[in-house]
Amino acid sequence: MLDESLLDAPERLTEADRRGLLRGAAEAGARVRTAARHAAEAGVGNLKPDGRPRAVLIAGPGAAATHAADLLGTLAGAGSPVTRLAPSGVAPAAGALRWELPGWAGSVDLLLIATPDGTEPGLALLAEQAYRRGCTVVAVAPARSPLSESVNASHGLFIPMATAPYDHDEPLAGAAPGVLWALLTPLLALLDRTALLDAPPDAIEKIADRLDRIAERCGPAVVTYSNPAKTLAAELADSLPVVWTEGTSAGPAGRRFAAALAELAGTPAVVAELPEALAAHSALLAGRLAAGADPDDFFRDRVEEAPALHARVVLLRDRPSGGLTAAPGARDLALGHETPISELEPEAGGELETLAELIAITDFAAVYLAIASHA
Repeated sequence: MLDESLLDAPERLTEADRRGLLRGAAEAGARVRTAARHAAEAGVGNLKPDGRPRAVLIAGPGAAATHAADLLGTLAGAGSPVTRLAPSGVAPAAGALRWELPGWAGSVDLLLIATPDGTEPGLALLAEQAYRRGCTVVAVAPARSPLSESVNASHGLFIPMATAPYDHDEPLAGAAPGVLWALLTPLLALLDRTALLDAPPDAIEKIADRLDRIAERCGPAVVTYSNPAKTLAAELADSLPVVWTEGTSAGPAGRRFAAALAELAGTPAVVAELPEALAAHSALLAGRLAAGADPDDFFRDRVEEAPALHARVVLLRDRPSGGLTAAPGARDLALGHETPISELEPEAGGELETLAELIAITDFAAVYLAIASHA
């Protein structure tokens, strides 16, 4: 159960945030600036690539690498395919994970390694394998980690991850806000140099500025009724979030939100892109999860049993209202089944800025839901 009183008690929120998630969300803009500086100091801005790579491969553990691959693939479009190399192993532990290059990978391909750990022997072996195949290797990981030695020995480019002192207090969650931006920012700068996407230094600075503004709007001191992230967290309490996205870059933001809800808050969620979401989730909204389904189940024990779980639609859009849109159909479908709907749409700006805003608000919402549900 969500403790809504906790949302408007900043000091209690901070005390209950034992994993430093709120601080990571609030300092996302600063993390972007530090990560950009590390990339510049590593020489990313001076790179003169011969041309675009045939394919970009991304390897790393957990949600952070998955989301980075999803975001970069969306932003790069059809320029070069971006593929995440999923690990194999018997457990999600650094020593148990192994990665393999596809058989076709070679000298015209780029391997990106992104990890908040850096002790994974499997990633060191992957860097060595890529070197033997002639692949260019770039890694982002904590400084002075074993991986840094392996990448340097393989004549690759190593970029120190932007870390904070509190990162070492608790094991880092892959979906934690600070982790994503620390790993993603140097890769944006790198792929800008290869002309796969448009992320020059001024665009990255705009990302940091937008994240700072969202932190001011969604911070713990801002009361729920004027705080979009706290409002969304309260609306999602005791519900099944049905996340619908519209617009190219809203897709990765929605998938990250669903993953963050599961990993940080322990809340299951389903996600799909409009307009296909309307057909994919129509039966879900018409079934027992609909808000209007059996509201007065006679056999439910009102004292001992928790209220039934009902769906709530969350519509994330990265385009302004008007034009060709499935949003009216989405609203009609949800409300036609008595299912409440929450909507988020970023302020105007470049693609990277609007994407950053959607990620930042939903990150804050997942963090508030996590803290207030488990305090």
